[in-house]
Amino acid sequence: MSDDKKCGCGSEYTKDMPIPEVNFSTFVMSLSSSAMVHLGEAADPSTGKIEYSPVLAKQSIDVLAVLEDKIKNGMTEDEERLLCEMLYNLRMKYVQKTKS
Repeated sequence: MSDDKKCGCGSEYTKDMPIPEVNFSTFVMSLSSSAMVHLGEAADPSTGKIEYSPVLAKQSIDVLAVLEDKIKNGMTEDEERLLCEMLYNLRMKYVQKTKS
């Protein structure tokens, strides 16, 4: 079974719902949409249900606030190193998993 099938992201999923280009704007819009779903202001796209989940809504809002802070004030050396190391490790795992 391919990795796409394991995660529920097979070709039938991607042909029905194209994945937008990942850039800063789409990332921020994704977090905002997630917060709106968790606030019960929009239906969950995977279930079609409207549910209120304040803890998850707060988490999405807090992530946006962290982004705002880092854009205004920058990252510390430790934060930059952490991000760099995490991206490197994730990219290497991605390459390993998609190589075959």
